[in-house]
Amino acid sequence: MQAIVDWFSSLYTVTLANSHVWGFLASLPFIIGGLIGTVFPALPGTVLIFVGFLIYGMMTGFDSLSVWFFAGQTVLVTLSYLIEFLATAFGVKMFGGSKAAAWGAVFGSLLVFVLGPIGIIVGPLIGAIIGELIMGEQIKQALHSGFGSFLGFMGGVIANLIISGLMIAWFGWQIL
Repeated sequence: MQAIVDWFSSLYTVTLANSHVWGFLASLPFIIGGLIGTVFPALPGTVLIFVGFLIYGMMTGFDSLSVWFFAGQTVLVTLSYLIEFLATAFGVKMFGGSKAAAWGAVFGSLLVFVLGPIGIIVGPLIGAIIGELIMGEQIKQALHSGFGSFLGFMGGVIANLIISGLMIAWFGWQIL
């Protein structure tokens, strides 16, 4: 009888190496989902990546991920959200848009909650155009500012992909 109990308990014995493998496998869907969310902003990209790192840490007893790692990752997540909002406004300003167009683009980003993923692309464009029209600009200038918001958004996506890549590379460096 004791041999059977020992056999069953050996099935549930988790070694340190196994916890790292299972931790990585459990964190992988969050990391992949975060990368998808970086490109398609309906998902909170860098936050999901961060959650994946937390899951890995919890499953491995945080033996390879330090407080400094998580502090640095928090800075990168915060930076990614700042860039996401500021890049669109910067694109508007680079194309000669007014402050109203820049604010319109930022508030237009909130259309993601109404229109879904397409809202994050169309929202800033519409917001910038409306902001310019409210300020009395011609439709040509309004469209120009709207195009700037789109380019700013795309610049933000590229910057967030770079930040996500840095986050994942740092994670890989820490766990290998």
